[in-house]
Amino acid sequence: MRRTHRTSGFGEGRHRRPALLAVPLGLIVVIMVLDLLTGPEIHLGPLLVVAPALTAAFAGPLATGGVAVLAVIAQLVLAMSLGGLTTSNHEAQLAALVAISGFVVVFRYAHERHLRELNQVRSVADVTQSVLLRPLPERSGPLRIASFYVAAEEEARIGGDLYAAARSRRGTRLIIGDVRGKGLTAVGDAALLLGAFRAAAHRVPPLPRLVAHLQNTVYWDAADPEAGPDASETFVTAAVLEIPDEEPTLELISCGHLPPLLLRDGRATPLAVRDPALPLGLGEADVTEDDYAAEVFAFRPGDLLLLYTDGAVETRDARGRFYPLAERVAAWREADPQRLVRRIHDDLLAHAGGALDDDVAVIAVERGG
Repeated sequence: MRRTHRTSGFGEGRHRRPALLAVPLGLIVVIMVLDLLTGPEIHLGPLLVVAPALTAAFAGPLATGGVAVLAVIAQLVLAMSLGGLTTSNHEAQLAALVAISGFVVVFRYAHERHLRELNQVRSVADVTQSVLLRPLPERSGPLRIASFYVAAEEEARIGGDLYAAARSRRGTRLIIGDVRGKGLTAVGDAALLLGAFRAAAHRVPPLPRLVAHLQNTVYWDAADPEAGPDASETFVTAAVLEIPDEEPTLELISCGHLPPLLLRDGRATPLAVRDPALPLGLGEADVTEDDYAAEVFAFRPGDLLLLYTDGAVETRDARGRFYPLAERVAAWREADPQRLVRRIHDDLLAHAGGALDDDVAVIAVERGG
């Protein structure tokens, strides 16, 4: 569900139909014919500047320059046909056309260069997203997994929401989280937490020990004097889960995160833990696994688990109403994770009027038979 962007170029052969060039060329012909028909009393030559200006709206600098040259040639033909090149009126028209056309071409060149730079930035953002938010596996043991991520900023690819999956000897571990704040600081904090999760999850520590490791990582990074003035306020709400292959259960530790929804028999049941922990980064330094306890919930074959960040439930419509995630997914009774996340994605954007105010990450996990 990523958006792709490309830069326009000469002739817009990859992006615009060549037939569009017929419009400014046709204008040059029409202006010439009308100017010749009206005689020397009415001067329509100055209108020729419209042709290169219009071309710059959809074509590159070379195409714009080519149309500008044709407009100047047309002005020369009109001047020779209506009194000669040496008249002050035609000289002024020709000089103005050359000057304005040159400005339009230079402006288009600068715009083209900006688009190329922007395209490079977008390409880097795409690579960064693929490294930071690696695609979740469609299958992990008996599980089928689907997900989507949408950044609130229109041109952004990544933000402060995060998710990851790691395979262990006995099952699958998942994390979903939301970093406080936005921008590059949030992206850096998300990268830090994801790196710590991936490095530790494969060592198969008990789930409380894994969460203690994540807490200490966020805490000590924020305590670093070189981390910046806002680092001390950094925290991450997160839900960390382990889903064993052989048992119809899941273990959950919630660090201030929204409870997952268990979809079963047309109902969406929040898996709210009795004693949620503080968000990562807000706890004490050097915590141990004794400071966390995983809670066990039933997760049977055919059940579907929905993990999400707060953007999925705090998105408002034009009337200010929050998106009713639990009610929607319960009513849909979707059993396929891919179809479910696609439907949530489309319905959420429709609810928000096409633009989100916050990042949104959603994961759907189904336990197979």
